[in-house]
Amino acid sequence: MAHERFRRFNTMGRWPNQKIDYDVSLMVRASGRSLFIAGLTGFDLDGTFHGKDDPAAQADQAMKNLKILIEEAGGTLEHVCKVTTYLLDRAHRDPVYNTVARHLHGIAPCGTGLIISGLAMADMLVEFDVDVVIPD
Repeated sequence: MAHERFRRFNTMGRWPNQKIDYDVSLMVRASGRSLFIAGLTGFDLDGTFHGKDDPAAQADQAMKNLKILIEEAGGTLEHVCKVTTYLLDRAHRDPVYNTVARHLHGIAPCGTGLIISGLAMADMLVEFDVDVVIPD
């Protein structure tokens, strides 16, 4: 089965102050079951940023995007296997993790949390990498 690419676009002009000409997909399905999802941030699926200076609002938008993308591939949030969380500040752990917990309540994915020095844009306070496998 060929890889299926969801929501393809070119990055040129997508983000302010960046001149990167790169073809990307927001999600790729491989082997019919595994979903590779682009880093989830405060950007909605139309490219509007939400939650300036509010890590919980950014996490909320990212989780809303996650749900939409997984459903477009025929899955559900229950198919989330692992969440890697990238934060800029330890003080953001409580608001971000409590927001994620609301969206993934009862699913219990494994996870990794990292404190890093920066993300792609200055307004980004959190980013998620999520591994999803839709069962047979």
